Amino acid sequence: MTRFVLVAGGTATARIDGISAAGADPALMAHTPSADAEILVHGEPTGAPVVPVSPSGCPTPAVVTRAVRECRPFDTAVVDAGLAAPTDAETTTVADDPGADIREPVAVPDAAAVVARAREHGRALADSAAEPSRLWLAETVPGGTTTAFGTLAALGEAAPVSSSLASNPLELKRRVVEAGLAASGIERGTHADDPVAAVRAMGDPTLAATLGLVQGATEAGADVTLAGGTQQATAALLARRAGVDAPLTVATTAFVARDGSAAFRALAAAADADVRVTDPSFDGHDHPAMRAYAAGEAKEGVGMGGALALAADAGVGMGAVRDQVRAVYDRLLADTDRPPATGSGTDTVRD
Repeated sequence: MTRFVLVAGGTATARIDGISAAGADPALMAHTPSADAEILVHGEPTGAPVVPVSPSGCPTPAVVTRAVRECRPFDTAVVDAGLAAPTDAETTTVADDPGADIREPVAVPDAAAVVARAREHGRALADSAAEPSRLWLAETVPGGTTTAFGTLAALGEAAPVSSSLASNPLELKRRVVEAGLAASGIERGTHADDPVAAVRAMGDPTLAATLGLVQGATEAGADVTLAGGTQQATAALLARRAGVDAPLTVATTAFVARDGSAAFRALAAAADADVRVTDPSFDGHDHPAMRAYAAGEAKEGVGMGGALALAADAGVGMGAVRDQVRAVYDRLLADTDRPPATGSGTDTVRD
């Protein structure tokens, strides 16, 4: 049984000026993970008052993930890891609040409790399958590459993270991380052997939840793929530092894999995780979403790379996926009564 699990949450780190284009309107930004969950589950925002679209017109990667789901149906589940706004998608809650700004002394005060709840849920997800289960774990959290970068610093890893912006603001991220380390009273590598403490000091609740889900699911014998880019590779590294020795795979897009500003493959290797890369071949297609993706926006998020891998495994051609991306995009943006958000899922126009 294949189940696609979206871990959705928030962090105040996304509000830092210059970190996130979505930060231009924090009220709308708060709804983007909630809208991503609804698009994945229902095909459109059903409760969230926004369609997550960047100022340049690039939509949330949820458009692609949903398009794949319409081509190749798969079961979904949503985990509320500190959503800042309610969602109409059915969820299991493992975190009550969004994360704090990582420049605060503690970013995720209840990190240990979030990991424990998610671990139990991951075990339940795996045990509920009538046959050996395959879990694909995705994420959506504004500001998530910066919190991943901070977590890596606490673990002692220097690999740069990616960005869904065409130009990765790495220098700003480095300054934010240094301020976070100072506020937490730690140095790089202080929590190399304590992944929960690393997340508590410098991460976000989605990382805590994903760590717990990996632990619980693998303990129950599930095959786990982390669907995403450098954030999910960071989660894989957290799992390894927590003692998980089961095989792990990180499935991402060609956009992340060829991002020269980041070290995705090195990070996956540090986590002893296999890598799957899928290219939807958006280059050269005259469509606003595909042009934006091909130009370097929305490289990953809402499990886009994992969904594309599922399509490939099912024999669904990328041409069919592209056609459905057009259909989903047109359906979402045809609703002129719902305003676009100033940011989109995961770090699409956020980091």
